[in-house]
Amino acid sequence: MPLIRRLDDKGYSLNITAILTTEQVEAAVEALNPEVENIVSVFAGRIADTGRDPIPYMKKSVGICRTKKGANLLWASSRELFNVYEADRLGVDIITCTPAIIEKLKKVGKPLEQVSLDTVKGFNKDIRALGYSILTDAEKNEPAGRMPVE
Repeated sequence: MPLIRRLDDKGYSLNITAILTTEQVEAAVEALNPEVENIVSVFAGRIADTGRDPIPYMKKSVGICRTKKGANLLWASSRELFNVYEADRLGVDIITCTPAIIEKLKKVGKPLEQVSLDTVKGFNKDIRALGYSILTDAEKNEPAGRMPVE
């Protein structure tokens, strides 16, 4: 925290990162200069990886960051697209997303029936690539999943 104070007081904009506890958020925000824009990065995904719900941590972190001008909260280490909606609902200022999460934005609003059908089609494609079938061949009266005989 002394280093954060020294750098911030010199006008450097900082990203205080790898934070996982609200105590760390409190200490970081307390050390920040309100005249400088800074980022407090809470690794919500890594909190979730420990079996803990990150929402209470992020909700409290939003409140802590709101106590000081220039303290912007970043939801780091996103694991799924729904984290974008959770961060927005809580009032988080910034969220980091992988390209894979950004790609999933194309599915937003897609009917679940269509997602289900697309999933089955994907399974079928993968199974056929292995030389199997998930459908019964009525003409040969063979059950699904049999290896083709040559």
